[in-house]
Amino acid sequence: MQRVTSALNPDFSMSRLSMGLWRIGSWKMGAQARLSLAQELLDMGVTTFDLADIYADYQCETLFGEALRLDPSIRERMEIVSKCGIKLCGREKNYRLNHYDLSPAHVMRSVEGSLQKLGTDYLDLLLLHRPDPLLDAEALAGALDKLVESGKVRAVGVSNFLPHQLGLLQSRLYARLIVNQIEVSLLHNAPMFDGQLDYCQQERVIPMAWSPFAGGDLFTAETEAAVRVRDCMESLQGELGLDAQQMALSWLLKHPSQMVPVLGSGKIERLRSAVAAMEVDLPLEPWFLLLRAARGRDVD
Repeated sequence: MQRVTSALNPDFSMSRLSMGLWRIGSWKMGAQARLSLAQELLDMGVTTFDLADIYADYQCETLFGEALRLDPSIRERMEIVSKCGIKLCGREKNYRLNHYDLSPAHVMRSVEGSLQKLGTDYLDLLLLHRPDPLLDAEALAGALDKLVESGKVRAVGVSNFLPHQLGLLQSRLYARLIVNQIEVSLLHNAPMFDGQLDYCQQERVIPMAWSPFAGGDLFTAETEAAVRVRDCMESLQGELGLDAQQMALSWLLKHPSQMVPVLGSGKIERLRSAVAAMEVDLPLEPWFLLLRAARGRDVD
């Protein structure tokens, strides 16, 4: 499995594919099955696991932590990424509404909660889940630097931040923001044209691509764009020898930003198929044929 090493923090690297655990609560797996899945992924070279405090109605970290406690030795083989900054109404929370909170106090409490639920003493990477309109860059930067200095967080980044929002926080922060997790897929290709991925390359920030299959729309939606892309994939299947999932991933992996797609399936067969896409260098013309299908027009 290929790896991506941060140019801004050479001590941090991650697998080129990440395992997303936002659906872990719906997988109907016991702790042993969750552990077995993690072990198989590690053996395939997928070492980066993507979580958040709010996933699975605030149960994601607890469920993954239960698996880790069955075999603590695997902790050192993986990178645990978690996020904070969103407060959702749910069975554990009595908020009046969903809202953001990137105050230093909340971020510090969230990290402590994540460590406790996961049963670990550090996060490899902490991401700020969404940009908060009330973000105080000076105060937040102080909290993030303290977390890094304490060793509770080994690296920091953001999620869904626009370039100017990332730049503001970085201007106050001693530690480097090494990741921006954004939505990118064939059906959501705007980041390739609106400056988001250009900025990542310029600043040497690793982009993690959430929803690389557009939440499954790529395979099931009846929108004009989704139908065009599926028809294009079908026409290329014989030429490339790839299934639709592999084509969608190899299309993303060809981008020079070295993005890390975040997978979401709990089915090991689909995960093995995804890993096989790592060996593919999608030729240039098929790449642009897929882009044309997604956008509905040739390049200008």
